[in-house]
Amino acid sequence: MESATILLADDEALLLIEFEGALADAGFLVLAVTSASQAIKLLISEDSEIAGVVTDIRFGSFPDGWEVARVARENDADMPVVYISGHGLLDWQAMGVANSIMLEKPFPLEKLVTTVSQLLDARPPLA
Repeated sequence: MESATILLADDEALLLIEFEGALADAGFLVLAVTSASQAIKLLISEDSEIAGVVTDIRFGSFPDGWEVARVARENDADMPVVYISGHGLLDWQAMGVANSIMLEKPFPLEKLVTTVSQLLDARPPLA
């Protein structure tokens, strides 16, 4: 099976490195960025092969992680989305895209890998 490409967006450098390492160790190809605008540029690029999105919510300025997920779903209605945040749990139901998952920081790295894997496995087959 070919490795799935995961877009990872978090502006906390140490966490980004930890999350990227955990996903890469699990066999995923990881595109790691430190801003929502970088994530959106990758999502809308014509040669994007992103299979899932892991995004923080707060980036200090707009766009935010909610917007990253909306753009991802505009391009691919079944795109798996995992939000990671220490602050977004209360807003998730109202702001998050449908069928997404919220992981509240801090969480074990294994939980991130398991969550991403489950969402990818549950995704309908690509046409």
